[in-house]
Amino acid sequence: MTDTTPLPAVSREWHLLSRPVGWPKPEDFALVEAEVPTPGEGQVLVRNRYLSVDPYMRGRMSAAKSYVAPFELGKVMQGGAVGEVVASDAEGIAVGDHVLHFFGWREYAAVDAKNAVKVDPGAAPLSTYLGVLGMTGLTAYAGLLRTASFKEGDAVFVSGAAGAVGSQVGQIAKLKGASRVIGSAGSKEKVKLLVEEYGFDAAFNYKDGPVSEQLRAAAPDGIDVYFDNVGGDHLEAAIGSLNQGGRIAVCGMISVYNNTEPAPGPRNLARLIQTRGRIEGFLVGDHYDLQPQFVEEVGAWVRSGRLKYRETVVEGIENNLEAFLGVLRGDNTGKMIVKL
Repeated sequence: MTDTTPLPAVSREWHLLSRPVGWPKPEDFALVEAEVPTPGEGQVLVRNRYLSVDPYMRGRMSAAKSYVAPFELGKVMQGGAVGEVVASDAEGIAVGDHVLHFFGWREYAAVDAKNAVKVDPGAAPLSTYLGVLGMTGLTAYAGLLRTASFKEGDAVFVSGAAGAVGSQVGQIAKLKGASRVIGSAGSKEKVKLLVEEYGFDAAFNYKDGPVSEQLRAAAPDGIDVYFDNVGGDHLEAAIGSLNQGGRIAVCGMISVYNNTEPAPGPRNLARLIQTRGRIEGFLVGDHYDLQPQFVEEVGAWVRSGRLKYRETVVEGIENNLEAFLGVLRGDNTGKMIVKL
């Protein structure tokens, strides 16, 4: 059903005012009003319905050179979003269509049609296109199956396992025939969720004791694959438990994102010689060729209920920043979504 609500004159959007040092502070940001844009030739105007907040956004708040350009000071920030087209000057996308795009952190966005992907709200809830069926899901799929070269019978360890990516990694591994899947999380509630709902064979709270000891107890025969969302002591523990020919896929290192000094590296890297182990970082943007295969396979698992997902939903553009900070704190279970 097409939304016929008249367009407002202004759209609220979040700007980055200063580059955070350590943990981001509210005064580093501002929620400002801007005119609702008019789409130009080849563009569509989208009323955003759901916005994504993700750990990698912390890196874009820094001026340091990275794989993606930093947010500009005094300008609106960006992020994944899905919404309804309310005006169109582009062929192939009509008013009433729903699209996925990368101009979040705002209520309305003028988007080049070439940068908008039509999605079907009848096939799956709109929010899932930001999570389980979106970039988050593809990250899990590509990182496990391609970067970590997962094969049937592998024992898999996932850090940040109750998060949007980690929870999907563990489930895909189980569905693909892993011999054992172990996850780490930051609360007893999340540990329970991993085992009882997501089907992990074992899980532990990394706050309960040294990660290396807890991992050895959960995986006494070692691990073949480690999917790293955390870094730090988790990476060192995984290297310590790696079997011969083991693979480590580095997706993120949330434990060091707010550090003001360089974090010490793993002290046991020499063990990779003994195990012939491999560590490889990856970016989901290098694996979009897997998108059709991913949507077909994972979409079927989601529809059948074989792959479960959680979303933590925060209401209102005014709470977008708090939702982002919540991701850095680990407040979310599954994908953190802002609903407008």
